[in-house]
Amino acid sequence: MITSKNTRNILNFLLFQIGWFACVTYPDLIGPALVLVFLLLHFVLVSQNRFTELQFIGLGTVTGAVLDGLWFRLGILDYGSGAVLVTPLWLVAIWAIFMTTLSHSLNWISRKVWLAFLFAPVAGPFAYWSASEIGIVELPELVPSLLALAVGWMVVFPLLLFARKSLYPELAS
Repeated sequence: MITSKNTRNILNFLLFQIGWFACVTYPDLIGPALVLVFLLLHFVLVSQNRFTELQFIGLGTVTGAVLDGLWFRLGILDYGSGAVLVTPLWLVAIWAIFMTTLSHSLNWISRKVWLAFLFAPVAGPFAYWSASEIGIVELPELVPSLLALAVGWMVVFPLLLFARKSLYPELAS
């Protein structure tokens, strides 16, 4: 385990960024498999409360996958192949690696709750828009899709931070 908090946060940030890019570049299996390796590295090198953090990551991954599934069903997102019955594995993997950041490299946002409401409606939709520019997902109606994503992220991101603080207080340090 890495003892320096700054080093852990930098590694966490890098693992997330590379994992996101791997999933949108190689969505079939390589990206999600790489995220699985990154999650293992995270638990070995970064995590201070492995079991508790695993629970939190599980909660957020399920929440995110359900939210993305809802967006596919509502036509806010499109996978290019018509109806999606389940959230694609690459998106589930992105949620899992993203959840690691809430207790580490993005923990600073939780110190002032208004930051979550400021950054989430911009950063969340930007990630989906970026993925659409790469061609892995489509935003069928650009402006309505981005607005819906912004509202969703403005709700879910602060709720995830609240869940972490309430249900897993040892992660909120």
